[in-house]
Amino acid sequence: MEIANGTTVQEFILLGFRVESQKQFLLFVFFTILYMLTLAENITIMTVVFLDNHLAQLPMYILLSNFSWMEMCYVSTTVPRMLFDLASHHGVISFHECFLQFYFFFSFGCTETFFLSAMALDRYLAICHPLRYPQLMSRHSCYALVGACWTGGFLGYIIPVILISKLSFCGPNVIDHFMCDLGPILSLACPPLGNISLVCKIFINTLFLGNVFFVVLSYAFVILNLINTSSQGSRRKAFSTISFHIMVATLFYGTVGAMYCIPGGESQSEVVKAVTVFYTAITPFLNPLIYCLRNNQVKEAMGRLQKRKVIR
Repeated sequence: MEIANGTTVQEFILLGFRVESQKQFLLFVFFTILYMLTLAENITIMTVVFLDNHLAQLPMYILLSNFSWMEMCYVSTTVPRMLFDLASHHGVISFHECFLQFYFFFSFGCTETFFLSAMALDRYLAICHPLRYPQLMSRHSCYALVGACWTGGFLGYIIPVILISKLSFCGPNVIDHFMCDLGPILSLACPPLGNISLVCKIFINTLFLGNVFFVVLSYAFVILNLINTSSQGSRRKAFSTISFHIMVATLFYGTVGAMYCIPGGESQSEVVKAVTVFYTAITPFLNPLIYCLRNNQVKEAMGRLQKRKVIR
């Protein structure tokens, strides 16, 4: 981390959104409201699943409540810092804070990819193997799957983060972003980088494309099974359920894929910021709405909880 004159890089400067003060205030208000709504939505889902005895026994909702907790942590790794910089025009972040944000952001992102695969597996087993589903996705199996998602997410990117933190940073220390992301950090590292950039890309692409392939394959089998074996009524109900999962997966994988897997995806800083905002702030806000607004089981559970509250 030594600069050419012998000093040490101890902090980075996040440029954030390079707009005038009035627009920064509007952005601060917008993202504050969005962040609070995102927390409220996910807390509501977790509370409903936890308090409703029926939903708490179903693997899909065990996965969904953990997914909601993960979304709250994921959005909290970037948005509070972004709000602080918008309000204070500060932008200075220490080297260690930057890499902590970088690690947790990618860890929660990896965890989200694993949870999307876990939920795709759950729907595949429920629809394609309904008779064996209670044994294949028992509570023990479901909690083991949840544990694997969290463990895989936090171990999946620890090696690249350690390798990048060992790079030499000799200036400049200005990051043209509102967060510590992979591309901007690597662009500040002094040569030689060795194979670190390649290792990071291999890790990202392997985790990302592997999960995308698994999700696509799972839902392909589900759709084929529904077309070939289901009655029209049950087919419509099943399609309604999996459509929410497919929509959430498409939103996340589509925006992340545009950033990290398409050549040239990080070439324009303003485009990068816009795409990053979408999958770090907008998508976590939309996911609870997609999962629960048209989900009859969640609506019924909320109705039962409301009745219970009124009776008390």
